[in-house]
This record gives sequence, structure tokens and C-alpha cells, in this order.
Amino acid sequence: MKTLSPVPHDGLFKTFLTNTDTARDFLSFYLPPELLEICDITTLQLESGSFIEENLRTYFADVLYSLRTSNGTGYIYTLIEHQSSSDKHMAFRLMRYAIAAMQRHIEAGHTALPLVVPLLFCHGRATPWPYTTDWTALFAEPELARRLYTRSFPLIDVGAMDDADIMKHRRMAMLELLLKHARTRDLAELTEQLVTLLLAGYTTNEQLVTSMNWMMQTGTAGNPEKLLQELTSHLSSQEDVLMTIAEYLEQKGLTKGLQKGRTEGEREATLKIARALLQNGIAPDTVSKTTGLSEQELTSLSQANPTA
Repeated sequence: MKTLSPVPHDGLFKTFLTNTDTARDFLSFYLPPELLEICDITTLQLESGSFIEENLRTYFADVLYSLRTSNGTGYIYTLIEHQSSSDKHMAFRLMRYAIAAMQRHIEAGHTALPLVVPLLFCHGRATPWPYTTDWTALFAEPELARRLYTRSFPLIDVGAMDDADIMKHRRMAMLELLLKHARTRDLAELTEQLVTLLLAGYTTNEQLVTSMNWMMQTGTAGNPEKLLQELTSHLSSQEDVLMTIAEYLEQKGLTKGLQKGRTEGEREATLKIARALLQNGIAPDTVSKTTGLSEQELTSLSQANPTA
């Protein structure tokens, strides 16, 4: 007689459960009654159980079927997983597969998320199954996990916040204020609030430089040079902040823009910035590097403004 090659457990399982008629019997026995009641198992259709994560690693659910609800308004997937050995984190694995199936459903053009029903089929060394099938029980704080994942997530909608409330948010206030008014308001109108936050010391130099760059690049300030001049004029006692702004002007490209072409408007903006920096105690060599003005031009500017 010809010797048959051994068939792995998974191969045997999939041979049966990938048969649609067999799967209908399986679901009629094992789907929870409240779900079976709304499923139209005549619409059962075998789907690919292969999913690719963002890191391009492929993983597989054993058997995945789709079917319509009995009223025809939505989709339900049944994800049938076979295990012959136990896995403490099996419930989490099933949730990952379920989320992946939902994602693929949305990518196919559907707008509503489908119900994905995980079903775990175990035997042999996995019997009786020793671990929970409630994935929230795998957390160190199961009750907190249930509350978190069965309710609406926290929402931080800065567009709906009052500016006065935002100003109380300490180190978050600068970010919230800038983003709230990114498309609705000239940020120069927020000079007083911005200065208040800078004087309070809530913003690091890195955050300040990034904020300056963002304001210049996004165009949310109608006259960004004027905004920078206003900030420096209000921060005369904050040498570190002034130096940071000066370094920003030098390092983040404004100097290049001022040196390029030098139209009358550009030159006027350069002179205003240089004047403000000099008046607030910035060293002339730093101002020269920042604005591209020569020592002679700065000397003339100082002589024209004795208070500089």
C-alpha cells in the first residue's frame, strides 16, 4: 500500500472549515445565539485570512468568513482560530486579527465598521483551555481597560476652548493657542498672550525656535517680521529668549530671505528687525549675522537711534 504523508492538525482543520457548507454547520452550532439571530448564513463567503502590519510582517488568521446581516444593512466577519497548544495571550492575538479585518473592510470602501466575531477552536494539549478569552483581562488593571475600551476616548478639541482657559494650561498653552488660531486669526493679534507665556518660562528654547519656524512657514502671521519685532520689544529683560529669536532668524532661513533681492519692502523689514534687536541689547555682531546688514549699516542705524 502507498503510505500517506502525515497531515498537520492545522491542515486537517482548514480542510474542513474552509468548506462553506461545513462552516455553516459550525456557525449554526457555535455562534452566540444573539449573533446567529442577526446573521444570514446563506451569504457566507470565505475571505483571505492574511494580514500585513505596518512593518510589512505578514500574519495569518486560520479561517475568516464574511456574511451579511439578516436585514442586509451591514457586514459580520467570523474569525475561526485553531489551537492545539495553549497561548496565554490568545485573546489579544484574536483582537489583533479582528482589528486587521476591520481595517481591510474600511479600505475596501465601506464606511461602517463590521462586527468581527472571534471563535477559538481548541483540542488536545490545549484542553481544557487554561487562559482567559476576555482580552481586557490581560491588562494589569482589567476594570480600567474595560472602561477605557468600551467608552468614547478622551477628546481635546482646542478649537472649542476659550483662550482664557488655554492660558491656564502652563506648558501646553503655547501649543494649544498657536494651533487653535492657525487658520482663523493673524497670530500677531496674540502677541500679548505669547509674551505672557514666554515670560512665564513655560517654553523651552527648542520649542520657541520650532514655534517661530512654524509661524514663518505656515503664513499664519500676516506680517511675521512685525510679529518677531513685537515679541522682541516686549521681552527686553529676557536675554535668553531674545538670543533664541536672534539665532532662529539666523539659522532658520529668514536671513537668506532678507539677503535675497533686497527690495525696498524687504530692506525696511530688515532695518526694523535690526533696530529692535539692537534696542534690546543684542550684540551688533549677532545682529549683523542675523540680518545680513554690514557693521557700517548698523552704525548708521545706531546713530539714527541714539537709544539703541
